[in-house]
Amino acid sequence: MSNVIGKPDLIVIDSVWKELEGLSRGKRGLLLGLLESRSEMMDDPPGERHTDMMLIRLSKMNNWPVLTVDTRLKEKLSESGCSYIEVVSDRMLRLVD
Repeated sequence: MSNVIGKPDLIVIDSVWKELEGLSRGKRGLLLGLLESRSEMMDDPPGERHTDMMLIRLSKMNNWPVLTVDTRLKEKLSESGCSYIEVVSDRMLRLVD
């Protein structure tokens, strides 16, 4: 990731964490413990109820790219003028402005 954006500050909002926990039930490979140890947890921003809209709002306000594999979220980010980081292959990331 540092090749794409420099040294990252990983921030995970509460809603995203809850979604990841739900996805991890019965699945392996999400490495939530590693993510938790390397990221800063943040409260959901007020005024939004949907996780995607929270991420778009934070991305716009702070000029932060959003790391996601969610195709619909990528479309929404792009339409909103926000950048995102996508997983291209197992070990490759790409910044999309």
